[in-house]
Amino acid sequence: MSNKVEMRHISKSFGGIKALNDVSFSAKSGEVHALMGENGAGKSTLMKILAGAYTRDAGEILIDGNQVSITDPKSSRALGISIIYQEFALASHLTVAENIFIDNLGDGRRILRWKELYGKARKLLDTLGFPDIDVKSRVEELSVAYQQVVEICKALSRQSTVLVFDEPTAVLASGEVSQLFKLIGSLKEQGVCIIYISHRLEEIFAICDRITVMKDGCYVDTVDTKSITEDELVTKMIGRNLTEFFPPRNPVIGDVVLEARGLKSGRRVKDVSFCVRSGEILGINGLVGAGRTESMRAIFGADKREEGELVLFGKGSHITSPKAAVRQGIGMLPEDRKRSGVLLNLSIRYNITLTSLKKLSNGIGWINRKKEDAQIEELVEKLKIKIAGVEEPVSTLSGGNQQKVALAKWLGSECKILIFDEPTRGVDVGAKVEIYKIMNRLAEEGAAIIMISSEMPEIIGMSDRVIVMREGRVTGELNKQELNEENLIKLSMGVKSK
Repeated sequence: MSNKVEMRHISKSFGGIKALNDVSFSAKSGEVHALMGENGAGKSTLMKILAGAYTRDAGEILIDGNQVSITDPKSSRALGISIIYQEFALASHLTVAENIFIDNLGDGRRILRWKELYGKARKLLDTLGFPDIDVKSRVEELSVAYQQVVEICKALSRQSTVLVFDEPTAVLASGEVSQLFKLIGSLKEQGVCIIYISHRLEEIFAICDRITVMKDGCYVDTVDTKSITEDELVTKMIGRNLTEFFPPRNPVIGDVVLEARGLKSGRRVKDVSFCVRSGEILGINGLVGAGRTESMRAIFGADKREEGELVLFGKGSHITSPKAAVRQGIGMLPEDRKRSGVLLNLSIRYNITLTSLKKLSNGIGWINRKKEDAQIEELVEKLKIKIAGVEEPVSTLSGGNQQKVALAKWLGSECKILIFDEPTRGVDVGAKVEIYKIMNRLAEEGAAIIMISSEMPEIIGMSDRVIVMREGRVTGELNKQELNEENLIKLSMGVKSK
């Protein structure tokens, strides 16, 4: 089978940083080809060059064996190339049909033929196996999974023969992931060339035919998925053996530092009670929509707490804002780093020290730059954040490095209770281990950590104790000895053990 896409000797620099150095990559029609590597390896940069979002400094691109010129997104789309990003490019106030054909509404005619438009959208959705999506519904009314289907249909309406998926399952529940995989299988059978970027190894081995590995902006290797093990793949990605994925820890669990009693907030949090102790990593598990994030936001003061009480360090606490929560020793790493975790347009320096300015300043408010630089240098080194300089805006970093900056902000604070909501989402395997080590160290120093995670191996591997939520309520609690996938699934789905 000949190559559908070939990228030969591609190089790209941003300022003084070489993001890609003589990288070659190829993928065939009718295959799912994984593109893997640590954050900052150059995966997204390579695909953005293919999509026309960036222009290459050197190298050539071939489609179906013919050399092509891709200078902007329009020229890329004309060649049948589309990228499905994590953040969908949809007009939420428009209908499903309008979004699918947004590039050519009316085909240049002054009057839209709505019946024809809806019919074409209906046919496309039916072909992909989604007859239950109403073409007249506004996109904002759809689930995230169905919004992703609309994004894929939009790409196919452009006659796309090359589809790039960038971390497509990051915001999907397990059932929705199965739907996506079924859809990808259908597209593969139709001869579409699919390039799949993900940090989730289980997904790569489930659906991908071949894997290309990149590291530090360079090509490493391309292998058949069946010919390599997970350990061997990780070694290629990070350049070292990953002997301990979940680092060992000897927990010294102390007294209860936070207790929530009968919390109610909005429609998602109906009756939530739990406690967490110093030195403990408490896992919060459950299906998407169970109210996990909303419960933590109510505790942190980001959402209004309508009922219930908080007991903090043995005393009743009335937290009404994140500022009040931080003042009382609670920090929160949010699920959506771009909207809530970092200030994208501000410098790395400002983002990292934002929560510790009081500690770094003197009595009259002047910041001690020497202390500030020392703290930033320590955290950048500890978390292995890849940066060109601390004055660069956070928006210039890869998604994984943005997450590390968001984490560094809380490591520099003096908070004794830390809420981590999906702390390793969109983060590569090597960086995950570094984050796990940091979490263990914080717990060993006496911090109480609450970790929301949709990844069962992470919940099982990191938690001392887990509470499981379903439909806004706590359905059960599991200690370390009881932690396994079967027990987690039963509690999250409301299945009673016999």
